[in-house]
Amino acid sequence: MAITYKSSGVSLEAADEALARIKSLVASTRTGGVLGDVGLFAGAFKLPEGQKKHPVLLSSTDGVGTKLKIAQMAGKYDTIGEDLVNHCVNDLLANGGDPLFFMDYFACGKLDPAMLEGVVRGLSRACIANGIALLGGETAEMPGLYRKGDFDLAGTIIGWAEEEELILGRDIQPGDVILGLPATGLHTNGYSLARKVLLDHAKLKLNQHVPELGCALGEELLKIHPSYLATIRDLRKLIKIKGIAHITGGGIEGNLIRVLPEGCKLSIDYGSWPRPPIFDLIQKLGPVDEEEMRRVFNLGVGLAVVTAKDSEYAVNKQLKGIKPIRIGEILKA
Repeated sequence: MAITYKSSGVSLEAADEALARIKSLVASTRTGGVLGDVGLFAGAFKLPEGQKKHPVLLSSTDGVGTKLKIAQMAGKYDTIGEDLVNHCVNDLLANGGDPLFFMDYFACGKLDPAMLEGVVRGLSRACIANGIALLGGETAEMPGLYRKGDFDLAGTIIGWAEEEELILGRDIQPGDVILGLPATGLHTNGYSLARKVLLDHAKLKLNQHVPELGCALGEELLKIHPSYLATIRDLRKLIKIKGIAHITGGGIEGNLIRVLPEGCKLSIDYGSWPRPPIFDLIQKLGPVDEEEMRRVFNLGVGLAVVTAKDSEYAVNKQLKGIKPIRIGEILKA
């Protein structure tokens, strides 16, 4: 009997079904800059003309970590697609970029078209919400590399900015304040520690209602990582933003320190904002030391913005929607 690709573990039929399922989802994200149809070997995107005098391209690549395991265990795949796009959008925002288009990479041991459709549904939903195109991507079925049911998901985002309007942290100085934008929960980092504490050590189940959370554990752990695009656009109309840190792995201080110039140091008041209950639950059930909590998790701050002290009044008075909270200040090193 002849050996085939299918007998080696790769199904071209499943790949065809998956493409048919996601084609309309990808097409729904099309923006004015997209050239060509879905399925080309390379995505083509035309930069809008006349909008920027000195345009600079920005890019970022990331994943959602072991939050994938929670999605796998729950059998719910659309929210991690939203997580991934929004995470990458926020990375661009940290340097003042506006997103243009997104590309994804999905790899698995055995392709499940319905699973991939769920992921792409979330990707497309977030792309539409952020006003960007899902320009293309890669789906790889690799038997022997991934165990049954396992998969990986990563994405690359491309954006642009006016060179003079890049946010690089160079103007930060002692006396500036740090404003925090609230997080919805764990977002996309710290899940290895969260799973170790909540699932392995405390033996909680994803479908278990947890009184401290007011919902099932799985619902809490799959809360969507939000995009802060609209809020930052509104903030930039009101104040000069000197620095932005997307609070991911490394915590608040670990990420803010990346944007500080020489001669500056951080002072964070960890009691100045309400900490979402998921963090208290993890800390209590571990137990996990406070220092470790601060190094691993966002603790309720999704994005940190550095601005001049006198800008704080304008923000509190005029900004609608998400309200930043002063979480610290910049000191002289």
